[in-house]
Amino acid sequence: MSVFAGQGDPTVSMTLLWATPEPGRARTAPGPKPALSVEAIVEAAIAVADAETVAGLSMRTVAERLGRSSMALYTYVPGKAELLDLMYDRVHAELSHDHDRGEGWRAAVTSWATELRAFYLRHPWVLQVSHARPVLGPHEQAVLETLLGLLVETRLPARTLRGVVNLLFNHVRGSSQTVAESQQAAVTTGTSDQDWWAARAAVLAEVAPDFAERFPRTVELGRDPAPSWDQQVEETFMTGLSVLLDGIEAATAHASPRDGKAD
Repeated sequence: MSVFAGQGDPTVSMTLLWATPEPGRARTAPGPKPALSVEAIVEAAIAVADAETVAGLSMRTVAERLGRSSMALYTYVPGKAELLDLMYDRVHAELSHDHDRGEGWRAAVTSWATELRAFYLRHPWVLQVSHARPVLGPHEQAVLETLLGLLVETRLPARTLRGVVNLLFNHVRGSSQTVAESQQAAVTTGTSDQDWWAARAAVLAEVAPDFAERFPRTVELGRDPAPSWDQQVEETFMTGLSVLLDGIEAATAHASPRDGKAD
């Protein structure tokens, strides 16, 4: 189930997003227990979400990880809504902004997309935060700015570029979500993908003996030997990305840089 960012007080959330120091500034030195900070709370919250998904996130679980009471957190962060915004933005600071452009924009965008996919699979809870409403924090914004910088060479007009950016984000996010949900399904249900498919395939053969006649193209596709699951998801991701990049390349040949600009 998706959760929506930006549900807290906008002034408080935006001030915290743009005023907090860079990651890694929280005090970690040995000695007496240091005072809490926004940075320490956000880092602890990210650790909770990495281990338990967003469903396991609460001010209480974050406080327990820090060895504090829930009330102690509210001095720094007003509530879970604002905390989620901070977490979502802060974790995006892991992504780099330098991608080798020596081999052209296609290779650079491929590098960007591959890194973003690895990021999503490292922090699958990020995929539970709806993309419909951005957090509007500096690190999330930097990811978009990086992609736009890589696409400058295409010289696509703004109207086309908006669609291209959305397609790239949706492809990376969607393919990552499939992998993350597959992994979570086995944990949640206690049934592996292999066992799930085996059980239903046997029943399907009984209840739909004419399946091959009704769906011949599906059956034909299934005759191609499938690679391992890891290879399959990797090939699917790269094939989809390659097709998108082919389309972008074709668009650069047909679009005028003036297209989409206001008169």
